[in-house]
Amino acid sequence: MKNKKGLCFITMGTMMLLASLFLVFLNFRQDRESSENASEILTELKEAIPDTTAVQTTEFIEPATYNDIFQEYEESTTVPEEKTIRIDDNYYIGTILIPSLDVELPIISEWSYPNLKLSPCRYKGSISEGNLIIASHNYRSHFGRIQELNSGDIIVITDTDGISHNYEVVQSEIIDGYNIESMEFGSDDSWDLTLFTCTLSGQSRVTVRAIEIK
Repeated sequence: MKNKKGLCFITMGTMMLLASLFLVFLNFRQDRESSENASEILTELKEAIPDTTAVQTTEFIEPATYNDIFQEYEESTTVPEEKTIRIDDNYYIGTILIPSLDVELPIISEWSYPNLKLSPCRYKGSISEGNLIIASHNYRSHFGRIQELNSGDIIVITDTDGISHNYEVVQSEIIDGYNIESMEFGSDDSWDLTLFTCTLSGQSRVTVRAIEIK
């Protein structure tokens, strides 16, 4: 009887180990595929974003007409929340660069679970309003290492007009996954930029706060 129980425990342990290894392998494969897809999109997106570093002249130049990769907005007296660029079936608000982590990725305008597998997504807010929140998968090629960011590290968001917005990291914290209010605002609602991703267990959120450097 004891031998049978021991064999049963060994079998269960082996199955659990194999399941864990399978999940690690699956995550690694998804990470690699996502990294490759995001890299291709990033290249195409950067080609579509105007180069604001070009030498400016005093000669007046008529604004270029947006082609069909740009989202069309209905005429209105209000300014759109964020100008986007369309690539394939998604709209992008720009790119995010985290120099200290050697990470540069496109930012999808609207978040969804399928979108998160492609690249970071705008969860809420906007660049223009100074309350942008970006969610991303915990792939190492995405936000899997943002817990390594320190106060003073720089994050650069480049919008679809080619304007770079520089942010300085001021705080990093782990927040319960169900505490949405704390994740969005924390103890202070003055953050200009928030990045977050799931911990490996999926129960909590690694959350990084940053303020824009004017």
